[in-house]
Amino acid sequence: MTEAREPAGPHARRLPGTPCWVSLMVHGLDTTEEFYGELFGWDFRPGPQQLGPYVRALLDGREVAGVGRLPTDRRLPVAWTPYLASDDVDRTADTVRLCGGTVAVGPLDAAEAGRMAIAADPSGAVFGIWQGSAHSGTALTGEPGTPVWNELLTFETESVAKFYKSVFHYKEEPAATAGDDRLTLLLDGRPVAGLHGVGQGLPPDRGPHWRTYFEVADLDAALRRVAELGGRVLAPAHDGPHGRVATVADPEGAEFSVVQDPR
Repeated sequence: MTEAREPAGPHARRLPGTPCWVSLMVHGLDTTEEFYGELFGWDFRPGPQQLGPYVRALLDGREVAGVGRLPTDRRLPVAWTPYLASDDVDRTADTVRLCGGTVAVGPLDAAEAGRMAIAADPSGAVFGIWQGSAHSGTALTGEPGTPVWNELLTFETESVAKFYKSVFHYKEEPAATAGDDRLTLLLDGRPVAGLHGVGQGLPPDRGPHWRTYFEVADLDAALRRVAELGGRVLAPAHDGPHGRVATVADPEGAEFSVVQDPR
């Protein structure tokens, strides 16, 4: 993993393809707010309601993520979804289709905030597309409680990398370790996301999917808090070149990773 940091603000323009927002869809909105509020110190306020009840999570008064309620009549996975910036979401959605992906929702307007779509790559991994207007995305990065990285877990990286490069014009940087099927996606020479081919190591009930990493000040304390709040530790803490990291799940089963920066 390579952590991406960039200046953020309520009206900061993101290069197309930059992860600019993360959103979680759940069944129990109130209990989810309680879990993440206690874990990350988030507060919440209402957001656009086009797809149903939705709140934005704030840290120190700045927006960092979104949480919405799943429709009761649809069986959809409880999962964190990254949104990738676009200057024209309609054109990007057309490109997704032309390159073998699908568009499940939209494009549609999210009130005055912007325009969005929810898509999937050819392997089935879901991601969002966001064309910001009043709301350009995450307004705070590089602090505990904020998203710092997104990584796609997939069968193999070569074919899916072609899709993302065609849609968002990324450059790619292979892993330095021989035999490790990892790629880093670059925009203007800056790492913005990762692809990790894990072969048959994907959970059979999930398939390819994106995973969001959130920064924490104290990883061991965060893991204890996850358990106290009804979540689970899926992969224990281990040291890596970019800090200590672990993978966890919230009470509804949404998986994410937490990382402690070594600085």
